[in-house]
Amino acid sequence: MEPAHPTAGPSVSPSLSPSVSPAPQSAPDPAFPAGPAPTSSISTLTLTRTASPQENPPPRPARMPWATRVARRLVPFGYLTPTIVLLFVLMVVPIVMVISYSFKDNVIVERNPVLVGFANYTQILTDPNFRTALKNTAIFIVGSMGAHLVLGLVFAMMLNSPLLGPLTRSVFRVLYILPWLFTIAVVAVLWRLMLDPAGVVNYVLEAAHLIDGQVDWLASPATALWAVLFINIWSGYPFFMISILAGLQGIPTDLYEAAAVDGAGPWHTFWNVTIPQLRPILLSMAVLDLIWTSQQFALIWMTTGGGPLNSTEMLSTYVYKQAFSSYEFGLASAAAVIVLLLTMLLAFFYVRQQRER
Repeated sequence: MEPAHPTAGPSVSPSLSPSVSPAPQSAPDPAFPAGPAPTSSISTLTLTRTASPQENPPPRPARMPWATRVARRLVPFGYLTPTIVLLFVLMVVPIVMVISYSFKDNVIVERNPVLVGFANYTQILTDPNFRTALKNTAIFIVGSMGAHLVLGLVFAMMLNSPLLGPLTRSVFRVLYILPWLFTIAVVAVLWRLMLDPAGVVNYVLEAAHLIDGQVDWLASPATALWAVLFINIWSGYPFFMISILAGLQGIPTDLYEAAAVDGAGPWHTFWNVTIPQLRPILLSMAVLDLIWTSQQFALIWMTTGGGPLNSTEMLSTYVYKQAFSSYEFGLASAAAVIVLLLTMLLAFFYVRQQRER
């Protein structure tokens, strides 16, 4: 009887059946307990950084004394002090004095002037000469502004035109800018000689059969205002021409090329491209001209003196006559305050327009 063999599955010889034995695993080191394996080097760096002790913060600088901090803040005002003092002495103090004089009667000429309240303002506003001066000033301002803008724009576009050669353009620039180079005194004397009855203007007009006899342009009430208006236009348009010419040269040529591609003609290009691009410059120049023309004194005083028969009386000459011809300094101060308020109103619109730009 044969011995019994134990029950077992089919035996496979190692040489005939390939087998993959698992990699040997080392026993865990008790000094380093097992834990989750790091996912990346950045995580390892983060864990190591977190585990490191926190560094000591740098020491805070010592707080400056209160006097030192105040002195440092006042340094910029120290540099501005000379200018502030000059503005205060030359502008604020005179304005305050004129305002105080406007409420007094017989100021300066008497030791103890009488406080009259708004009586000077009432007398000024009801004076026919003041209303005449106000009307003449309005005509003078509107006429000068309109002519300055139109002439300046026309001459600037002509000088910016490619039809003129470089030499011709330079010659016209010199000729057109000459009136701006002359001072008001020179302009007044020059035109007084030219507008004299025996002057060049009458000679040319008589030779062209435009007038029958000699005309005294600055001595006739019918022509004096228009004569000084023409002189002011002639002496002021070059500044507008230069400013508008600079604006024209700053307009991109791409806009004109796009307008040409769309089929726009010269007139439509002018109104839809040139004028919109020049609008900020035109508005600024108009407000500045409004302020400058309203304060024009030297030209009027050196040509007509406000005459004849108050036909060229302006607000500036009216105030001057009240102060230094009639010695009514209270009335002159009241008129000056009114002019100041009007000028401040114009300046407000100018500053507002500049901020909108």
